Amino acid sequence: MQIKTTTEDEFHIIEIYGDVDASSSIKLDQSVEDAVKEGFKNILVDCSNLNYISSAGLGVFMSHIEEFKEKEICFALFGLSPKVKNVFEILGLDKLLKILDTKQEAKESKDKEVK
Repeated sequence: MQIKTTTEDEFHIIEIYGDVDASSSIKLDQSVEDAVKEGFKNILVDCSNLNYISSAGLGVFMSHIEEFKEKEICFALFGLSPKVKNVFEILGLDKLLKILDTKQEAKESKDKEVK
């Protein structure tokens, strides 16, 4: 897995390439933690090149949900393949996290609650 981070306007974007498994989830968690520590209020995760995510990878996002609420951070994922999106939906994570189809939709969701 590779991670690339960029900033567009007020959005910090974490791009994931490849598979997120138990060992690579540590790197993903560090990227999310760094974005929070740097004070970003809008964090988007580009999953368009994410092939697979393990329970450890899902746990990274779950472990930060309360912190995002407390710090009023808009956090959204976008570009999930149907296979990866299905994993989030089966576990009900689509009810706890913003999951959108495109970067534009993710940006526009910044002032909206998770449905």
